[in-house]
Amino acid sequence: MDIVDTEEEIVFQNDDFSTFGKLGVIAMKGCKEIGEKINRYLIDFRFGAEADYLVKASCPRFTTGEAKALIEQSVRGYDIFIICDCYNHSETFNIFDKTVYMSPDDHYRDLIRTIAALRGSKARRINVIMPMLYSSRQDNRYDRESLDCAISLQELVDMGVSNVLTFDAHEPRVQNAIPLNGFETVRPSYQMIKAMYNNVEDIKLTRDRTIIISPDEGGVSRCLSYSTVLGLDIAMFYKRRDYSKFEKGRSPIVSHDFLGKDEDVAGKDVIIIDDILASGDSILDVARPLRDMGAKRIFVFITFGQFTGGSAIFDKAYEEGVIEKIFVTNTTYKSEEIKSKPWFCDVDISKYLAKLIDALNCDHSLSNLLTPINRIRALKEEQENQTRIK
Repeated sequence: MDIVDTEEEIVFQNDDFSTFGKLGVIAMKGCKEIGEKINRYLIDFRFGAEADYLVKASCPRFTTGEAKALIEQSVRGYDIFIICDCYNHSETFNIFDKTVYMSPDDHYRDLIRTIAALRGSKARRINVIMPMLYSSRQDNRYDRESLDCAISLQELVDMGVSNVLTFDAHEPRVQNAIPLNGFETVRPSYQMIKAMYNNVEDIKLTRDRTIIISPDEGGVSRCLSYSTVLGLDIAMFYKRRDYSKFEKGRSPIVSHDFLGKDEDVAGKDVIIIDDILASGDSILDVARPLRDMGAKRIFVFITFGQFTGGSAIFDKAYEEGVIEKIFVTNTTYKSEEIKSKPWFCDVDISKYLAKLIDALNCDHSLSNLLTPINRIRALKEEQENQTRIK
């Protein structure tokens, strides 16, 4: 069952062709696919006013591994939007005749080089779209440690970046590091719900049939944004950590304690919502007790699916009936193996990004895009009407 897109297009009106500057989009290494999708949407939104909005740029490297940024066309007076996936672990480069994979640090330094080249090329404004914010998990300081996320944002601003746009910032208050500059953190709630309707035909997003679950206390606000607009109940787990130990960059999780009753879950479809899926252990530690409580089916909404430990644990969980589907945005790289799994659902946000770029370039308000309450309600009403007709 395909659900019609209820999003209102943000396009040029016949009497409004004003933009901040000529639009240009740079897709950094590892972002070619999503960059081409965004380019096609922008061409459609603007009725073919330009044949191509992608700016030719590259970061070639010397044999020692050192790099430089190269802008391969004039960008004087352009309003540039750079798309960078710092967590694409499939890209490589050569150093001393050896091939190595690019780390988040390598991607980020290429971004800095590109910004430097744009400043020297007299671009009018530079905007950075970093779906998963660089060092977003290092956004707080608990001991004698660095505060990398805040430092990187300040570096971007110091280099002349006007706006930073990210998805589902791990800690939105990190924007306080750059209080005088544009910072937007976007939640793909509309796209997630639409993907669920399109992939789970018999889903009923009603209070008696479905419940929202937060895997920890830090994700409650994220889950509330779904439960409030959909009219669903919410429950949560308390993530208990052993702060006397430090392993693999974090204090180990001791247990997940459910703050609710079994009857809150029994017989219902469950939607677990989180921002980052790394190895996936935490999600499955939450899903298994929910299944034991009598959950009908368990779905997972994830903004950034990294699958750092591979797919084996999810294959096993799927076979055991622990999870039904994992919905993951295409904001970060996933291997073809992951995308081919029966439990995996890709949530394409390229059209959404194109709308945001279009609006920013025209200096239009982003309110309707950042807070899609009316569109989600219209989507739900449309699905319910189709069900009644059947």
